[in-house]
Amino acid sequence: MNTLARPRRTAGAILLEFLGSMNLAITLLVAVAFSSVIGTILKQNEPYQDYILKFGPFWFEVYKSLGLYDVYSATWFLVIMTFLIVSTSVCVSRNGPRMLRDMRAYREDTAERSLRAFHNTAEWSVAHTPDAVREALMRHLHSYGYRLRVKEHADHTVVGAMKGAANRLGYLGTHIGVVVVCLGALLDGNLPLKFAELTGKVRVETRQLLATEVPAISRLPADNASFRGLVSIPEGATVNYIGLKLRDGFLLQELPFEVQVKDFRIEQYANGQPKSFESDLVIYDKDEPVPQKQTISVNHPWNYKGYVIYMVSFSDGGSKLQLQAWPLAGAAPMQTLQGEVGKSLKLAAADGPRTLELGDFRLYNVKPAPAGADKQFQDIGPSFTFKLRDESGVALEYENYMQPQEHEGREYLVSGVRDNPDAEFTYLRIPADTAGGIGRFMRFRVALLDGQKVQAVVQKIANRQLAASPAQNPRVRQALTALLEKLLARFNTGGFEAVTEYVQQNLPQEQRAEAARFYVELLHQTLRELYDGVSAGEGGSITQADHSRFFDDAVNALGVLRDYGSPWFLQLADFQHIQAASLQVTHAPGKSIVYLGFGLLIMGVFIMFYLPQRRVWAMLRQEGGVTRIVFAGSTNRDSLGFARDFAELRTGLEARLKAL
Repeated sequence: MNTLARPRRTAGAILLEFLGSMNLAITLLVAVAFSSVIGTILKQNEPYQDYILKFGPFWFEVYKSLGLYDVYSATWFLVIMTFLIVSTSVCVSRNGPRMLRDMRAYREDTAERSLRAFHNTAEWSVAHTPDAVREALMRHLHSYGYRLRVKEHADHTVVGAMKGAANRLGYLGTHIGVVVVCLGALLDGNLPLKFAELTGKVRVETRQLLATEVPAISRLPADNASFRGLVSIPEGATVNYIGLKLRDGFLLQELPFEVQVKDFRIEQYANGQPKSFESDLVIYDKDEPVPQKQTISVNHPWNYKGYVIYMVSFSDGGSKLQLQAWPLAGAAPMQTLQGEVGKSLKLAAADGPRTLELGDFRLYNVKPAPAGADKQFQDIGPSFTFKLRDESGVALEYENYMQPQEHEGREYLVSGVRDNPDAEFTYLRIPADTAGGIGRFMRFRVALLDGQKVQAVVQKIANRQLAASPAQNPRVRQALTALLEKLLARFNTGGFEAVTEYVQQNLPQEQRAEAARFYVELLHQTLRELYDGVSAGEGGSITQADHSRFFDDAVNALGVLRDYGSPWFLQLADFQHIQAASLQVTHAPGKSIVYLGFGLLIMGVFIMFYLPQRRVWAMLRQEGGVTRIVFAGSTNRDSLGFARDFAELRTGLEARLKAL
């Protein structure tokens, strides 16, 4: 018994079959789609600290190892895209020639048995010559848009007809479109940058450096093929670079020209939200004889020689601030500071040096107007934010308002503080004096630290308390004086909370409630006596009720200074507002390639769905003085629609044959 040995396939043939398989292509497309979902849901290229706060240290490291913070530049994503290109290209190269041949093939050698096996088929016998039938058949099919080809065989004639041959171009266009889109995406998806990193030619900079301090290995040349980065340019400033955020650092991308923000304008709604903003830009290009000018706004970018400049946002551009630092600990005089938003100042404090980091300045702060006002919103004036960082690196963030703010019918100088960027501000409210300033409060604060004034007031309160006592015991007076001094000292360091702690630590539990009331009353009298001494020299028409309200508010503010965390109250005295335009500059030569690929995809899908390939055959055979006709047709899609069309073709052909 003879057996035919199955030919052994080579490894190359097996590999080509695998790369060109439909299963691999679908798997890769699903992987790309799933990756795109991740890249859409999870905000990309954010500072790593934000991800740590959001996911926690453990999951942060897991997601980081998977490259989820920069999906489109992750090695695994680029590998998937590369395999998708290779797989689709192999599929096109293997099947493309066959499809092109199929577009020109009318299959006139089809056997009669095969025609009878089609789902759409019909047969007739007519008393006409094959030539007459053929002519009628060809005219009929031609009227329906079919292209025809006739082949004469020894004992029969076959008429092959086809329309929608371009349907095969739909398959090719779709597959080629996928390849073109992926190539364009890889070109604009930092693939060259990835290779440069792997070969050590580029290194991501993770330090906070000025542009002039960034080393050459972290700079990209102006002729870099593709990039998308951001830069914030203050009014009047000029730059020739942008920053590219990459994982936990950045790269400095140099531009082949300089960009200047000549002017920045913003228009706001009544509620303070930005309505529109625009920038007047000037480009200084060494290849152009004169500077190029253009005004851009949101959704109206400037396309300059393939570099598209978008208006993204705005920020402070380094406003100049004049601050008054009022000491909250000790009796040091107020000092005036000159600062700039975005920069730091070194300050000396009794408990160690501090670094003042000026974060932001806002010219307008629009809030809902109080009930009964004749307007819905009101501007409460400028504010600035800053951080105070100690020697260990721990920082508290503050938000201070320049103008006094109204609260429950009274005006206060307001300062918010928080120890976490995700936390809400808690506010210190210092009562404003008649001039809208902090002067009276600070004089009260200084009086509390003035040993002579405190001693005189303590003696006065002690005399008042012992005046009704018939026996003037020196020890009692001394003990009362010492108690008052201790209560004031406790209050100065920690407010009423420190006084409560003193009571709990030094008195039996059964005496604490009564003693606490007595101590607070003594302390209140002492504080009021100190305050009256401070406010007596102000003069003016301040009512006693106003003094009482101010005193209560001042005591409340003094009582929470321990939680404020700053040795100073920083008051904004003057400013020079400088705004900055946040611009995004992109250079994406692959964009045109992607557009071409999408065009091919759309065209291919349209052709495949709306231009099906339809074939019709007619076999004519003369037998016994009659011509026998076998008529059949097929399509590659929309079988139901073709069945209706075939029935119409058959009915029309019968009518033509009867009319011969």
